Amino acid sequence: MSDVHEAVTRAHHDEWARVVAALTRRFGDLDIAEEAAAEAFATAVERWPADGVPPNPGAWLTTTANRKAIDRIRRESKRDDKQKEARMGYDDDPPEPLGAIDDDRLRLIFTCCHPALAVDARVALTLRLVAGLTVPEIARGFLVAETTMGQRITRAKAKIKAARIPYRVPSAGDLPARVSSVLTALFLVFNEGYLATGPDTDPVRHDLTAEAIRLTRLIRALLPDDGEVAGLLALMLLIEARRSARVSAGGELVALDEQDSGAWDKALIAEGHGLVRERLAAAAAGVAPGRYQILAAINAVHTSARDVRDTDWSQVLALYDQLVRVDSSPVVALNRAIAVAELDGPEVALAAVDRLEDRLAGYHAYQATRADLLRRLGRSQDSRAAYDKAIELAGNTAETAYLVRRRDQLR
Repeated sequence: MSDVHEAVTRAHHDEWARVVAALTRRFGDLDIAEEAAAEAFATAVERWPADGVPPNPGAWLTTTANRKAIDRIRRESKRDDKQKEARMGYDDDPPEPLGAIDDDRLRLIFTCCHPALAVDARVALTLRLVAGLTVPEIARGFLVAETTMGQRITRAKAKIKAARIPYRVPSAGDLPARVSSVLTALFLVFNEGYLATGPDTDPVRHDLTAEAIRLTRLIRALLPDDGEVAGLLALMLLIEARRSARVSAGGELVALDEQDSGAWDKALIAEGHGLVRERLAAAAAGVAPGRYQILAAINAVHTSARDVRDTDWSQVLALYDQLVRVDSSPVVALNRAIAVAELDGPEVALAAVDRLEDRLAGYHAYQATRADLLRRLGRSQDSRAAYDKAIELAGNTAETAYLVRRRDQLR
């Protein structure tokens, strides 16, 4: 990868949401903002190799995107009012300081998560505009086709435009109606960071995990008594604590049972455990835990064991049983089956996994789980076939390398 390509990629990670937010605030149109931002980054790819990377890439991108947006508005004769507004508001001064990123990003998140939009559309739009994820990455997160996801995002932006949904941080009274969608979006951003789904990105994207954690901390400051906000923050911290041990020097994913727990971030684990204990105290007082709180508790069990062989699998399974009552998704059932395998054996777990085939056959983690269970049962030929399917479906390069090695170890 060239230095210029790296600079553009880094700028995209750092500046995408800020540029989109700044243009949305100025022109009041998410569609124009996103398209102008995309054109600005495309221009950077064309011009920076010849002109060099500018001293302030963010300012360059924002100025270029502003001009692209105004050019588009001028071309659209039906938008006379917006053209006048753009001409009045536009100048060549540098964009506002980076200190405004937090407010801009928060406004954009809550605009995307407006109750007028369908829940899936809220989350998808947030991932596209705030996190800058591509449509294929978002589609893989939702386990749907790219065309379906593209249509969903297009409809959401059209709904914001037609309903004249304002670009602003909602009042305190509006937050509870939107926070669930915001948390879902942040969790999916974090997931894409700790195990990226695309073959053309780093297997672990710290820029995304760090940003998801930062934004969740911001939401927690707004809603300090919301148990699910605390639960999601704890979950992210406990997963992030293991980041340095998740990929080997050779670029291969390291499974939890093979990780060096001495390399885990003890400060993050301590903070995550503290949040889990806080939520357990609330549960003892009669406040039922939600999805993220239970997932955080499961991860607390894993990070509490001094050795993977000391993991309290009965507690993990009990927590999954509790989670199933809150979230009956097939992915939760798949993860529960992994805990079942540790307690009741791979044959019982395989039966549970096979019942999910109709809904998860195209999901790489489903095939990888089947492959491992079949390997443990000595069914090498069937295991190899399942590994082949998992390798075909997996997009993460580190995970693919891990699956190839496991497959090739079969007799």
